[in-house]
Amino acid sequence: MRYMTAGESHGKGLTAILEGFPAGVPVNVDEVNKELRRRQAGYGRGGRMKIESDALDITAGVFGGVTLGSPIAFFIPNRDFAKWQPYTDPVTGQTEEKALMAVRPGHADYTGCLKYGFTDARYVLERASARETAARVGVGAFCKQLLARLGITVHSHVVNICGEKNLSPIGDASTVNERADRDPVRCLSAEASKRMVDKIDACMASGDTAGGEAEILIAGVPAGIGSYVQYDRKLDALLAEHLTSIQAVKSVSFGLGAHVADTYGSNVHDEMFPDGNGGVVRKTNRAGGIEGGMSNGETIVMRIAVKPIPTLMRGLCTVDIRTGKAVRSAPERSDYCAVPAAGVVAENVAAFVISNELLRVTGGDDLATIERRVRELRERTKR
Repeated sequence: MRYMTAGESHGKGLTAILEGFPAGVPVNVDEVNKELRRRQAGYGRGGRMKIESDALDITAGVFGGVTLGSPIAFFIPNRDFAKWQPYTDPVTGQTEEKALMAVRPGHADYTGCLKYGFTDARYVLERASARETAARVGVGAFCKQLLARLGITVHSHVVNICGEKNLSPIGDASTVNERADRDPVRCLSAEASKRMVDKIDACMASGDTAGGEAEILIAGVPAGIGSYVQYDRKLDALLAEHLTSIQAVKSVSFGLGAHVADTYGSNVHDEMFPDGNGGVVRKTNRAGGIEGGMSNGETIVMRIAVKPIPTLMRGLCTVDIRTGKAVRSAPERSDYCAVPAAGVVAENVAAFVISNELLRVTGGDDLATIERRVRELRERTKR
Protein backbone atom coordinates (compact mmCIF):
# COMPACT_ATOMS: atom_id res chain seq x y z
CA MET A 1 0.00 0.00 0.00
CA ARG A 2 0.90 3.63 -0.22
CA TYR A 3 -0.85 6.89 0.50
CA MET A 4 -0.49 10.56 -0.24
CA THR A 5 -1.99 13.57 1.46
CA ALA A 6 -2.59 17.08 0.15
CA GLY A 7 -3.87 20.29 1.66
CA GLU A 8 -2.89 23.28 3.75
CA SER A 9 -3.71 24.19 7.33
CA HIS A 10 -6.03 27.06 6.37
CA GLY A 11 -6.92 25.90 2.86
CA LYS A 12 -10.16 24.29 1.79
CA GLY A 13 -9.32 21.02 3.45
CA LEU A 14 -7.23 17.87 3.40
CA THR A 15 -7.29 15.16 0.77
CA ALA A 16 -5.86 11.64 1.04
CA ILE A 17 -5.58 8.77 -1.40
CA LEU A 18 -4.88 5.27 -0.06
CA GLU A 19 -3.83 2.83 -2.77
CA GLY A 20 -3.51 -0.93 -2.45
CA PHE A 21 -6.03 -1.39 0.37
CA PRO A 22 -7.63 -4.84 0.00
CA ALA A 23 -11.14 -5.48 -1.26
CA GLY A 24 -13.98 -6.73 0.89
CA VAL A 25 -13.20 -4.86 4.12
CA PRO A 26 -16.34 -3.47 5.79
CA VAL A 27 -15.85 0.21 6.68
CA ASN A 28 -17.58 1.88 9.60
CA VAL A 29 -17.38 5.60 8.85
CA ASP A 30 -18.44 6.47 12.40
CA GLU A 31 -15.36 4.63 13.68
CA VAL A 32 -13.13 6.51 11.22
CA ASN A 33 -14.57 9.83 12.39
CA LYS A 34 -14.14 8.72 16.00
CA GLU A 35 -10.41 8.44 15.36
CA LEU A 36 -10.42 11.98 13.98
CA ARG A 37 -12.16 13.22 17.12
CA ARG A 38 -9.64 11.41 19.32
CA ARG A 39 -6.87 13.32 17.54
CA GLN A 40 -8.56 16.61 18.43
CA ALA A 41 -8.86 15.85 22.14
CA GLY A 42 -6.40 16.34 24.98
CA TYR A 43 -5.74 19.01 27.59
CA GLY A 44 -3.59 21.81 26.24
CA ARG A 45 -4.99 21.94 22.72
CA GLY A 46 -5.51 25.37 21.19
CA GLY A 47 -8.46 27.28 19.79
CA ARG A 48 -8.32 25.55 16.40
CA MET A 49 -9.76 22.39 17.91
CA LYS A 50 -12.83 24.35 19.03
CA ILE A 51 -13.43 25.44 15.44
CA GLU A 52 -12.89 22.19 13.58
CA SER A 53 -15.17 19.18 13.81
CA ASP A 54 -13.31 16.73 11.63
CA ALA A 55 -15.32 14.24 9.59
CA LEU A 56 -14.27 12.75 6.30
CA ASP A 57 -16.17 12.51 3.04
CA ILE A 58 -15.27 9.29 1.19
CA THR A 59 -15.18 10.04 -2.53
CA ALA A 60 -13.79 6.82 -4.03
CA GLY A 61 -12.87 3.21 -3.33
CA VAL A 62 -15.88 2.21 -1.21
CA PHE A 63 -19.35 1.09 -2.31
CA GLY A 64 -22.07 0.32 0.21
CA GLY A 65 -19.66 0.44 3.11
CA VAL A 66 -17.25 -2.16 1.67
CA THR A 67 -13.85 -1.48 0.10
CA LEU A 68 -13.42 -2.26 -3.60
CA GLY A 69 -9.66 -2.79 -3.83
CA SER A 70 -9.37 0.38 -5.90
CA PRO A 71 -7.78 3.56 -4.47
CA ILE A 72 -9.69 5.01 -1.52
CA ALA A 73 -10.00 8.79 -1.59
CA PHE A 74 -11.46 11.08 1.04
CA PHE A 75 -11.71 14.76 1.90
CA ILE A 76 -11.68 16.46 5.32
CA PRO A 77 -12.92 20.06 5.09
CA ASN A 78 -11.31 22.85 7.10
CA ARG A 79 -14.08 24.83 8.75
CA ASP A 80 -11.56 27.58 9.49
CA PHE A 81 -11.22 28.15 5.74
CA ALA A 82 -14.33 30.34 5.82
CA LYS A 83 -12.36 32.96 7.77
CA TRP A 84 -9.14 32.51 5.82
CA GLN A 85 -10.57 32.29 2.30
CA PRO A 86 -9.63 35.91 1.35
CA TYR A 87 -5.99 34.97 1.96
CA THR A 88 -5.68 31.24 1.21
CA ASP A 89 -8.19 30.62 -1.58
CA PRO A 90 -6.31 28.61 -4.25
CA VAL A 91 -7.34 31.04 -6.99
CA THR A 92 -8.26 34.42 -5.50
CA GLY A 93 -6.30 34.47 -2.23
CA GLN A 94 -4.40 37.67 -1.40
CA THR A 95 -1.59 36.04 0.55
CA GLU A 96 0.41 39.20 1.25
CA GLU A 97 -2.15 40.36 3.80
CA LYS A 98 -1.26 37.38 6.02
CA ALA A 99 2.45 37.21 5.18
CA LEU A 100 4.71 35.94 7.96
CA MET A 101 8.34 37.06 7.94
CA ALA A 102 9.32 36.53 11.61
CA VAL A 103 10.24 32.88 11.14
CA ARG A 104 9.77 30.65 14.18
CA PRO A 105 12.76 28.79 15.65
CA GLY A 106 12.08 25.06 15.68
CA HIS A 107 9.60 25.25 12.80
CA ALA A 108 10.03 24.57 9.08
CA ASP A 109 9.54 28.31 8.37
CA TYR A 110 13.11 29.47 7.76
CA THR A 111 14.57 26.41 6.07
CA GLY A 112 11.47 26.01 3.91
CA CYS A 113 11.82 29.59 2.69
CA LEU A 114 15.47 28.95 1.84
CA LYS A 115 14.64 25.72 0.03
CA TYR A 116 11.82 27.07 -2.14
CA GLY A 117 12.92 30.69 -2.48
CA PHE A 118 10.01 32.19 -0.51
CA THR A 119 10.01 35.48 1.36
CA ASP A 120 6.75 34.61 3.11
CA ALA A 121 6.84 31.75 5.62
CA ARG A 122 3.07 31.40 5.26
CA TYR A 123 3.77 29.39 2.11
CA VAL A 124 5.77 26.93 4.23
CA LEU A 125 3.86 26.70 7.48
CA GLU A 126 0.51 26.04 5.83
CA ARG A 127 1.74 22.67 4.58
CA ALA A 128 4.29 21.92 7.30
CA SER A 129 1.57 22.32 9.94
CA ALA A 130 0.51 19.32 12.02
CA ARG A 131 -2.99 19.90 10.64
CA GLU A 132 -1.86 17.44 7.95
CA THR A 133 -1.96 14.64 10.51
CA ALA A 134 -5.77 14.61 10.33
CA ALA A 135 -5.45 13.06 6.87
CA ARG A 136 -2.96 10.49 8.16
CA VAL A 137 -5.30 9.56 10.99
CA GLY A 138 -8.02 9.05 8.40
CA VAL A 139 -5.75 6.67 6.47
CA GLY A 140 -4.79 4.82 9.63
CA ALA A 141 -8.42 4.50 10.68
CA PHE A 142 -9.14 2.42 7.58
CA CYS A 143 -6.12 0.27 8.42
CA LYS A 144 -7.27 -0.16 12.01
CA GLN A 145 -10.53 -1.64 10.78
CA LEU A 146 -8.62 -4.13 8.63
CA LEU A 147 -6.36 -5.05 11.55
CA ALA A 148 -9.32 -5.52 13.88
CA ARG A 149 -10.68 -8.17 11.49
CA LEU A 150 -7.33 -9.94 11.91
CA GLY A 151 -7.30 -9.78 15.72
CA ILE A 152 -4.80 -6.90 15.92
CA THR A 153 -5.41 -3.74 17.97
CA VAL A 154 -3.40 -0.52 18.30
CA HIS A 155 -3.31 1.61 21.46
CA SER A 156 -1.44 4.54 22.96
CA HIS A 157 -1.09 6.43 26.23
CA VAL A 158 0.98 9.35 27.51
CA VAL A 159 3.89 8.49 29.79
CA ASN A 160 5.63 11.86 30.11
CA ILE A 161 4.76 15.54 29.77
CA CYS A 162 7.52 18.04 30.42
CA GLY A 163 9.34 15.67 32.81
CA GLU A 164 6.27 14.53 34.74
CA LYS A 165 6.22 10.77 34.17
CA ASN A 166 3.87 7.87 34.71
CA LEU A 167 5.92 4.85 35.77
CA SER A 168 3.01 2.62 36.82
CA PRO A 169 2.33 -0.62 34.88
CA ILE A 170 -0.19 -0.44 32.02
CA GLY A 171 -2.29 -3.42 33.11
CA ASP A 172 -4.50 -4.98 30.43
CA ALA A 173 -3.12 -3.79 27.06
CA SER A 174 -6.45 -4.41 25.31
CA THR A 175 -8.16 -1.68 27.37
CA VAL A 176 -5.47 1.00 27.14
CA ASN A 177 -7.30 3.29 24.72
CA GLU A 178 -10.56 2.96 26.59
CA ARG A 179 -8.88 4.03 29.82
CA ALA A 180 -6.55 6.64 28.33
CA ASP A 181 -9.29 8.40 26.39
CA ARG A 182 -11.13 9.11 29.64
CA ASP A 183 -8.20 11.14 30.97
CA PRO A 184 -7.55 14.79 29.96
CA VAL A 185 -3.96 14.03 28.92
CA ARG A 186 -4.53 10.34 28.04
CA CYS A 187 -2.48 9.15 31.02
CA LEU A 188 -3.25 5.88 32.81
CA SER A 189 -2.38 7.24 36.26
CA ALA A 190 -4.67 9.83 37.84
CA GLU A 191 -1.85 11.06 40.08
CA ALA A 192 0.62 11.48 37.20
CA SER A 193 -2.12 13.06 35.08
CA LYS A 194 -2.64 15.76 37.70
CA ARG A 195 1.06 16.62 37.65
CA MET A 196 1.05 16.73 33.84
CA VAL A 197 -1.97 19.03 33.77
CA ASP A 198 -0.23 21.32 36.25
CA LYS A 199 2.75 21.57 33.90
CA ILE A 200 0.47 22.48 30.99
CA ASP A 201 -1.26 25.08 33.16
CA ALA A 202 2.13 26.60 33.88
CA CYS A 203 2.78 26.80 30.14
CA MET A 204 -0.53 28.53 29.59
CA ALA A 205 0.31 31.07 32.27
CA SER A 206 3.78 31.81 30.91
CA GLY A 207 3.08 31.54 27.17
CA ASP A 208 5.31 28.47 26.82
CA THR A 209 4.76 24.96 25.40
CA ALA A 210 5.37 21.41 26.67
CA GLY A 211 6.67 18.26 25.03
CA GLY A 212 6.59 14.68 26.23
CA GLU A 213 6.38 11.01 25.35
CA ALA A 214 3.65 8.64 24.27
CA GLU A 215 3.79 4.85 24.24
CA ILE A 216 2.23 2.89 21.37
CA LEU A 217 1.15 -0.74 21.82
CA ILE A 218 0.23 -3.09 18.97
CA ALA A 219 -1.29 -6.32 20.25
CA GLY A 220 -2.01 -9.49 18.29
CA VAL A 221 0.61 -9.17 15.52
CA PRO A 222 1.63 -12.67 14.43
CA ALA A 223 5.30 -13.59 14.42
CA GLY A 224 7.21 -13.10 11.17
CA ILE A 225 5.97 -9.71 9.97
CA GLY A 226 8.91 -7.79 8.50
CA SER A 227 12.19 -9.46 7.49
CA TYR A 228 15.85 -9.69 8.38
CA VAL A 229 17.02 -10.19 4.78
CA GLN A 230 17.27 -6.51 3.73
CA TYR A 231 17.59 -3.22 5.62
CA ASP A 232 14.45 -1.76 4.06
CA ARG A 233 12.27 -4.70 5.08
CA LYS A 234 13.00 -4.60 8.82
CA LEU A 235 9.79 -3.90 10.71
CA ASP A 236 11.34 -1.65 13.36
CA ALA A 237 13.09 0.39 10.66
CA LEU A 238 9.83 0.86 8.79
CA LEU A 239 7.93 1.85 11.92
CA ALA A 240 10.68 4.29 12.93
CA GLU A 241 10.67 5.87 9.46
CA HIS A 242 6.94 6.52 9.53
CA LEU A 243 6.74 7.57 13.16
CA THR A 244 9.60 10.08 12.87
CA SER A 245 7.81 11.61 9.90
CA ILE A 246 5.07 12.82 12.27
CA GLN A 247 5.42 16.53 12.95
CA ALA A 248 7.36 17.24 16.19
CA VAL A 249 8.46 13.62 16.79
CA LYS A 250 12.19 13.63 17.56
CA SER A 251 12.90 10.02 18.47
CA VAL A 252 11.38 6.54 18.42
CA SER A 253 12.37 3.63 20.65
CA PHE A 254 11.34 -0.02 20.93
CA GLY A 255 10.98 -2.04 24.11
CA LEU A 256 13.63 -0.95 26.59
CA GLY A 257 14.89 1.58 24.06
CA ALA A 258 18.06 3.44 25.08
CA HIS A 259 18.12 1.61 28.43
CA VAL A 260 19.68 -1.43 26.69
CA ALA A 261 22.93 0.55 26.76
CA ASP A 262 22.96 0.63 30.56
CA THR A 263 22.95 -3.04 31.51
CA TYR A 264 23.92 -6.65 30.70
CA GLY A 265 22.46 -8.96 28.09
CA SER A 266 20.94 -11.10 30.81
CA ASN A 267 18.79 -8.10 31.75
CA VAL A 268 17.82 -7.29 28.16
CA HIS A 269 17.02 -10.41 26.16
CA ASP A 270 13.69 -12.18 26.60
CA GLU A 271 14.28 -15.80 27.55
CA MET A 272 12.05 -18.43 25.95
CA PHE A 273 10.38 -21.47 27.49
CA PRO A 274 8.22 -24.31 26.11
CA ASP A 275 4.53 -23.64 26.68
CA GLY A 276 3.61 -27.33 26.82
CA ASN A 277 1.65 -27.19 23.56
CA GLY A 278 4.51 -27.18 21.08
CA GLY A 279 4.95 -23.43 21.24
CA VAL A 280 7.08 -20.89 23.08
CA VAL A 281 6.29 -18.56 25.97
CA ARG A 282 8.23 -15.55 27.25
CA LYS A 283 8.03 -14.03 30.71
CA THR A 284 9.31 -10.61 29.61
CA ASN A 285 8.96 -8.37 26.56
CA ARG A 286 12.01 -6.14 26.77
CA ALA A 287 12.52 -6.32 23.00
CA GLY A 288 9.16 -4.66 22.50
CA GLY A 289 7.83 -7.42 20.25
CA ILE A 290 10.47 -7.11 17.51
CA GLU A 291 13.63 -9.19 17.07
CA GLY A 292 15.89 -9.16 14.01
CA GLY A 293 13.57 -6.78 12.20
CA MET A 294 10.56 -9.09 12.60
CA SER A 295 7.59 -9.29 14.91
CA ASN A 296 8.07 -12.13 17.41
CA GLY A 297 4.45 -12.56 18.44
CA GLU A 298 4.63 -10.41 21.57
CA THR A 299 2.95 -7.02 21.87
CA ILE A 300 4.90 -4.41 19.91
CA VAL A 301 5.89 -1.59 22.30
CA MET A 302 7.22 1.75 21.04
CA ARG A 303 7.73 5.21 22.47
CA ILE A 304 7.85 8.51 20.66
CA ALA A 305 9.43 11.67 22.06
CA VAL A 306 7.53 14.80 21.01
CA LYS A 307 9.20 18.21 21.16
CA PRO A 308 7.36 21.26 22.50
CA ILE A 309 5.44 23.09 19.79
CA PRO A 310 7.57 25.92 18.33
CA THR A 311 4.74 28.47 18.35
CA LEU A 312 5.08 30.18 21.74
CA MET A 313 2.58 32.84 22.68
CA ARG A 314 5.38 34.86 24.28
CA GLY A 315 7.48 34.49 21.13
CA LEU A 316 11.18 33.73 20.65
CA CYS A 317 14.10 35.73 19.32
CA THR A 318 14.33 35.44 15.55
CA VAL A 319 14.98 37.37 12.34
CA ASP A 320 12.66 39.05 9.84
CA ILE A 321 13.57 37.26 6.59
CA ARG A 322 12.80 40.34 4.48
CA THR A 323 14.57 43.03 6.51
CA GLY A 324 17.21 40.93 8.27
CA LYS A 325 16.40 42.68 11.55
CA ALA A 326 16.13 41.02 14.95
CA VAL A 327 12.48 40.54 15.98
CA ARG A 328 10.28 38.31 18.15
CA SER A 329 8.38 35.48 16.51
CA ALA A 330 4.71 36.33 16.21
CA PRO A 331 2.24 34.08 18.06
CA GLU A 332 -0.15 32.12 15.88
CA ARG A 333 -3.14 30.31 17.37
CA SER A 334 -1.60 27.08 18.57
CA ASP A 335 -1.53 24.33 21.17
CA TYR A 336 0.28 24.48 24.49
CA CYS A 337 0.74 20.71 24.46
CA ALA A 338 -0.09 18.20 21.72
CA VAL A 339 1.44 15.06 23.21
CA PRO A 340 -1.93 13.32 23.82
CA ALA A 341 -2.89 13.96 20.19
CA ALA A 342 0.53 12.82 18.97
CA GLY A 343 -0.09 9.43 20.54
CA VAL A 344 -3.33 9.04 18.58
CA VAL A 345 -1.59 10.10 15.36
CA ALA A 346 1.19 7.60 16.04
CA GLU A 347 -1.36 4.81 16.55
CA ASN A 348 -2.81 5.38 13.13
CA VAL A 349 0.53 5.83 11.39
CA ALA A 350 1.70 2.56 12.95
CA ALA A 351 -1.54 0.87 11.86
CA PHE A 352 -0.71 1.69 8.26
CA VAL A 353 2.79 0.21 8.56
CA ILE A 354 1.58 -3.02 10.17
CA SER A 355 -1.22 -3.37 7.62
CA ASN A 356 1.17 -2.83 4.72
CA GLU A 357 3.66 -5.40 5.99
CA LEU A 358 0.88 -7.91 6.64
CA LEU A 359 -0.24 -7.51 3.03
CA ARG A 360 3.32 -8.12 1.84
CA VAL A 361 3.56 -11.33 3.85
CA THR A 362 0.10 -12.65 2.99
CA GLY A 363 0.04 -11.46 -0.61
CA GLY A 364 -3.72 -11.12 -0.50
CA ASP A 365 -5.84 -8.63 -2.43
CA ASP A 366 -9.08 -9.43 -0.60
CA LEU A 367 -10.03 -9.78 3.04
CA ALA A 368 -10.95 -13.48 2.90
CA THR A 369 -7.53 -14.46 1.52
CA ILE A 370 -5.71 -12.29 4.05
CA GLU A 371 -7.70 -13.71 6.96
CA ARG A 372 -6.89 -17.27 5.86
CA ARG A 373 -3.18 -16.59 5.52
CA VAL A 374 -2.95 -14.80 8.86
CA ARG A 375 -4.55 -17.87 10.47
CA GLU A 376 -1.82 -19.95 8.83
CA LEU A 377 0.86 -17.64 10.26
CA ARG A 378 -0.58 -18.04 13.73
CA GLU A 379 -0.67 -21.85 13.37
CA ARG A 380 3.11 -21.91 12.80
CA THR A 381 3.73 -20.79 16.38
CA LYS A 382 1.91 -23.86 17.68
CA ARG A 383 4.13 -26.41 15.98
